[in-house]
Amino acid sequence: MQNKIDFHRLQQYSNLELIARQVVEGFITGLHKSPFHGFSVEFAEHRLYNSGESTRHMDWKLYARTEKLFIKRYEEETNLRCQIIIDNSSSMYFPDHKTLSLPDLNKLGFSVYCAASLMELLRRQRDAVGLSVFSDDLDVHTASKSSSIHFKTLYNELEKLLIGQDLEIQKKTSAVKALHQIAESIHKRSLIVLFTDMMDDSANTEELFAALQHLKYNKHEVVLFHVLDKKTELDLDLDNRPYNFIDLESGMEIKAHPNEIKEYYTKAMDNFQKELKLRCGQYKIDYVQTDVSKGFNEVLLPYLIKRSKMM
Repeated sequence: MQNKIDFHRLQQYSNLELIARQVVEGFITGLHKSPFHGFSVEFAEHRLYNSGESTRHMDWKLYARTEKLFIKRYEEETNLRCQIIIDNSSSMYFPDHKTLSLPDLNKLGFSVYCAASLMELLRRQRDAVGLSVFSDDLDVHTASKSSSIHFKTLYNELEKLLIGQDLEIQKKTSAVKALHQIAESIHKRSLIVLFTDMMDDSANTEELFAALQHLKYNKHEVVLFHVLDKKTELDLDLDNRPYNFIDLESGMEIKAHPNEIKEYYTKAMDNFQKELKLRCGQYKIDYVQTDVSKGFNEVLLPYLIKRSKMM
């Protein structure tokens, strides 16, 4: 199931909200043509009928279309609070692409468009959304609300991130500090969606895992989208020539030949991936490895599945 959005045509629009709506429309259309058609924009307003319960609130019109029995849900049954968290450190600016069309988005751009699309899905379900953005500090943090004005504010914050990609700045990651701050500020049970490449400056990875575990505080549900450029960052699939590798956060440079370091590098990355997946499993955090070269569906579909389990 692939997105059918013409991103080159959409480049003429500067409005992130409009693009998000186009992405969501294409995604919903794809759902109806796929094995996942049960997850539609209607799912938050209905729930499957359980044998033996009253048919008083049965939606017979929906039954005529789907041949499935659904009960109408009232607004208090469908409310969800979602906190979207985006890592805005310098490592998220890799690969160094400035275009807005797939597959040329860097990790931050991909995360922003995914976040905007999720916000559009949440808006359609009348859910409350908050936004947090961190680098070496917690730069943005809003409470979750469902008003139209609040959604406009969130889209504006996301557009600022896209504009900021043109700035030549070095921002280190302090995920540990920021995630603890966010966890302590969200008091009502929420769905927490985190976009990050997990490249934290903390010398102790245990501190990073402890911060992830803290997000489960107050019985929050957490989905971690591990945003990567798989070809280069995991597989080190580069041309057979020397490269000058630069740490985007510290500015440190090292010259090396990919073939000489590939075995050690890929082994180290594989070990980290396994450890991360293991810890997320232990903490009951949904871990989703996300490749920036792929479509947004690999983010939208896991969100729908998680949301359907929560309701």
